[in-house]
Amino acid sequence: MELSRAMADKRANDRRSFSWRTVLFGFARSRRLNLRRVEDAEVVFLDRHHPWLFFLAVGTMIMSCADAFMTLQLLQHGMIEANPIMAAMLDQGTMTFAVSKITMTGTSILILVFLAKTRFLNRVRVGLFLTVIFSAYACLICYEFVSLLAAS
Repeated sequence: MELSRAMADKRANDRRSFSWRTVLFGFARSRRLNLRRVEDAEVVFLDRHHPWLFFLAVGTMIMSCADAFMTLQLLQHGMIEANPIMAAMLDQGTMTFAVSKITMTGTSILILVFLAKTRFLNRVRVGLFLTVIFSAYACLICYEFVSLLAAS
């Protein structure tokens, strides 16, 4: 009985506190790869992620930049933008198009990496979506590259 009371008191007197210093220090010196306690099983946010996620995130971002560049090149050769949202951004100018594309892609990647350990609809791990997006961008880059070669 006394042991369970001591454990309850220990959990009630948690010394850890959350601040921006905690976030910055945790980002600079992250070390947690796995959960430490069984009761933390529902916690899905870890300090460090698998290197594969880093590869997927950076690769997707690079391909997004290449897609923006090749899209602008293809537009000069008479092609049209198939995405209606990006077509509306193109109407505002090329700078607006590029900034909005990079911002939307980067924000989406950050959210997917942050939620990589969670499960979508309790079935599919969210990190898998990064692999799907990476593969879709790779196919899109190949299509645009072939289109550029045919247009030249």
